[in-house]
Amino acid sequence: MVSDFLVIGSGIAGLSFALRAAEHGAVTILTKGDALDSNTAWAQGGISAVLDPKLRAEGDSFEQHVADTLDAGAGLCKENVVRDIVTEGTDTIDELLKYGVTFDKDSKNPELFELGNEGGHTKRRVLHSKDTTGHAIVSELIEKVKAHPSITFLKHHFAIDLITTGKLGVVTEDRVLGAYVLNGVSGEVKIYRSDRIVLATGGCGKVYLYTTNPDSSTGDGLAMAWRAGATISNMEFVQFHPTCFYNPAAVGAKARSFLVSEAVRGEGGRLVNDNGEEFTLEHDPRGSLAPRDIVARAIDHEIKKTGASCVFLDVTHKPPGFMRDRFPHIYNTLIEFGLDCETQLIPVVPAAHYQCGGVVTDSSGKTTIRGLYAVGEVACTGLHGANRLASNSLLEGNVVARRALESMLKSYPLQLVSTNSPPIPAWEDGDATPIDEQVLISQNWDELRRLMWNYVSIVRTDNRLKRAAHRLRNLRKEVREYYWGFKVNPDILELRNLVTVAALIVDCAIQRKESRGIHYTLDYPSKSSKYQRDTELRRF
Repeated sequence: MVSDFLVIGSGIAGLSFALRAAEHGAVTILTKGDALDSNTAWAQGGISAVLDPKLRAEGDSFEQHVADTLDAGAGLCKENVVRDIVTEGTDTIDELLKYGVTFDKDSKNPELFELGNEGGHTKRRVLHSKDTTGHAIVSELIEKVKAHPSITFLKHHFAIDLITTGKLGVVTEDRVLGAYVLNGVSGEVKIYRSDRIVLATGGCGKVYLYTTNPDSSTGDGLAMAWRAGATISNMEFVQFHPTCFYNPAAVGAKARSFLVSEAVRGEGGRLVNDNGEEFTLEHDPRGSLAPRDIVARAIDHEIKKTGASCVFLDVTHKPPGFMRDRFPHIYNTLIEFGLDCETQLIPVVPAAHYQCGGVVTDSSGKTTIRGLYAVGEVACTGLHGANRLASNSLLEGNVVARRALESMLKSYPLQLVSTNSPPIPAWEDGDATPIDEQVLISQNWDELRRLMWNYVSIVRTDNRLKRAAHRLRNLRKEVREYYWGFKVNPDILELRNLVTVAALIVDCAIQRKESRGIHYTLDYPSKSSKYQRDTELRRF
């Protein structure tokens, strides 16, 4: 199976890259689940961008967007990367519009977009499609991808590992050759060859017990890149979204991971405790609209101080019909769970949401392995620093996808497969048998996610991190035995990747002896200029 470009993942980054790359060669897209199983599809809030002067809201500017991003990033953003991505945002929004994506228009002036506000932004600059923006974007991109004659889109194809010259013992240079891929339907493992591979696999939220992410967010691309020898950075910075719906009586995955968008607070929603007090003002003068790291810690502090199970998001002061019109998905989903948010408070708790670290790349997605690019949440470009500014993620995925193609065409001129590529051995599983006790996988899965939540979540200590590292060493050994002892299946592969990612988070967190952004430790509660640098790991 050979293609000019191999894309692993089906969110905004992977799909927008594929559509652009298809104008230059053959593209194969692999996604391990269904087409809409991605963090992008679950994104409620929107995509931030400073539009051309006649559409800017309230005197916004590129410089102000850059400043807000740097402020949220707590001193670790790469300013040149921030500037590149912010200033190129307008052009990529125009491309989305050409693909057929629609954003809400201003009711008073239909020529203008209705721009929302979110925590950390000093101006209204967030484009949205009601409260299902990500779904609106991905749905249009998927339709265009499926209709393109140069794109092969394969669902239920799980990339197991990258194939590199280094792994094959070729020492002249380390470059990608392809990937071993499991067909989730047939159970066969085949080789997909390409000299140009884009990881667009999203994040790793499922490493935690509570997350806003879909079940597919198991850190697959990150773990594959690590095993291939790519540099990984800043994995201690896992962002917890402040407002995940909390209702222990509600059942099902949707109830456990339903996000109440930050845009609700941007439109006037207030976080309050049992007594109706807006407690976030004790932690930051911006209150409910402070950056996410501050708000999440404020909620965590309030819950631990009072012993309450949750806090509440109050929108009952908004005019009747406001939530139904502006946030129909949120409103109707809460109604399904028996809660009318226009008359009742919404119970919320923080939940793992977004990784700010990842595979180290430049602002064009280029990694430390020749021919391998990483785009979107899986990558660490330097845009987010120690804390992501709301709605910058869809912007990053869209902009860097375009820059990645430009870089790739320049650095790796098109050839179907290099003539000097070494032969790739076929996948062999020897005498391995299907796993006979699924309970082994589910037990390790539950234990992993619970220990990460208890020891490595919003507030950390050296002691908790050491305990987590010790237990993870044992878990990795057990999972390694499953991987080599049984035929691979999606459950084994996801667990293998999650354990790897968990270890990377812990190892990075142990190295950072300070509190910065979304990494907060009771042992080092202040920032230190000594650690105003990235935490980097590489497997040798």
